[in-house]
Amino acid sequence: MVDQNSGLSIRQHQILEELEECDDEMSGQQLYRALQEGSSRMGLTTVYRNLRGLQQKGMVRCRNLPTGEALYAPVARDQHHLTCVDCGQTIVLKFCPLNNLDLPKAQTKNFELLFHTLEFFGLCKNCSQLKKT
Repeated sequence: MVDQNSGLSIRQHQILEELEECDDEMSGQQLYRALQEGSSRMGLTTVYRNLRGLQQKGMVRCRNLPTGEALYAPVARDQHHLTCVDCGQTIVLKFCPLNNLDLPKAQTKNFELLFHTLEFFGLCKNCSQLKKT
């Protein structure tokens, strides 16, 4: 079933609503558990399939951690991160350094831009000091 006003299926709407209510990003497993606790029960495969559909519509972004875990958040929450490749600590950047970036028109004329991600990987201070000892 599709919501005629938004073009989203009922399940996509439920997933997006859950992501919007959360102050942070959520893994597919966390999202699945949160939906199970509420009235929006659906299988794990259904959660991931609908997350992919929301990404394709430009409504949800996915961030992959060095551990391989994927975290999801609404695109409207334009956050970018510094991530430690050893311990996984993540620091949210206070602003988007790409907001005023002007992409070359010749390269983007046949491309509909939906969203962007920006991720910096390195070592946090603690992990860097541990490597030196």
